[in-house]
Amino acid sequence: MPTLPWTVPNKARAGTEAQVMASRFEVRSLKDVPRFFLQSLSAWRQVKSAPGALGASLIAQPLKRTFYTLSAWEDRDALYAYARAEPHRSIMSGLRATMRDSTFTFWEVPVERLPIDWSEAKRRLSEEAAKKPGS
Repeated sequence: MPTLPWTVPNKARAGTEAQVMASRFEVRSLKDVPRFFLQSLSAWRQVKSAPGALGASLIAQPLKRTFYTLSAWEDRDALYAYARAEPHRSIMSGLRATMRDSTFTFWEVPVERLPIDWSEAKRRLSEEAAKKPGS
């Protein structure tokens, strides 16, 4: 299971809150995995220089066709600015047809609690997925 460890692009200001986002993506078939993984690496490089990014990690489970992301941001505006910027914007629109399922969850934590533990992120993603219709 390839994991890109928690990387800190920008130092957090002590005593502030971080906006955390976790996501789970499942692609439709094994043939979609290499493309998704390579595109994920481009988005990973982008997050490492994104203004307001406080940390990020990625887990790839290629044989399960599943990818997880976990990131922390100064605020939602910084997160949304990253999502709208290139190459992330084109990557996500270009991969939309390969997606079987995706789940996102957001929460805030004091920056002193960074990095977020993957077990907490996966628990929150499971709770969010359970809220979806048909779950």
